[in-house]
Amino acid sequence: MSERLKGKRAFVTAAAAGIGRACALAFAREGAAVFATDIDEHKLASLTREGVAELARLDARDSAAVAAMAKRVGKVDILLNAAGFVHHGTVLECSDEDWDFSFDLNVKSMHRTIGAFLPGMLEQGGGSIVNISSAAGVFKAAPNRYVYGATKAAVAALTRAVAADFITKGIRCNCICPGTIETPSMLDRAAAAGPNGREMFVARQPMGRLGTADEIASLAVYLASDESSFTTGVAHIIDGGWTL
Repeated sequence: MSERLKGKRAFVTAAAAGIGRACALAFAREGAAVFATDIDEHKLASLTREGVAELARLDARDSAAVAAMAKRVGKVDILLNAAGFVHHGTVLECSDEDWDFSFDLNVKSMHRTIGAFLPGMLEQGGGSIVNISSAAGVFKAAPNRYVYGATKAAVAALTRAVAADFITKGIRCNCICPGTIETPSMLDRAAAAGPNGREMFVARQPMGRLGTADEIASLAVYLASDESSFTTGVAHIIDGGWTL
């Protein structure tokens, strides 16, 4: 541990698994006091054994709950937004309900948390917001990722807007755009694709392997830390060359 985040307080959504979990653990290892949230309290509970300071159930789709949580937590230096859902299908397989759910969870959840925690960051004179977007939708179209790609493009635009609006107030806002990362949800999608589903995902990666959640978390640590103090409004691609 190099304590790159020593003395900082971090708030993380979707911290029970995958990228959110890896980021929460990486922040804690680097010295941050981490408040981790998710709707899955069972998986979330194990984080206490790995250095995460506080845990709580939070549905990022519930505006009142997010506002109440921000009051409970108080001021933070780092906000990591990882809540998200991957819808499979084209426009023809995307119902109004699918569209609304995807935008609510993937985009509006970030609107909620940023709106709730930003005032405290402004009051203390600074903060770093890191949003999880995707290479799909921002840098490249992917088959059967119609509404998912639309939501992730929206995340990148939201990120730039926040960065531009508060650049003189000590606030930095960046997003991370992963390629295919081996997480529990990704493995579930691979299994649904058939017995060779994982191999199919690997085959489209120029490096011949999937990315790891820890690799995404390493970039998140950099963006959360003072090392990236001259970086804001950027969509950081980390995709193993998928978009080359």
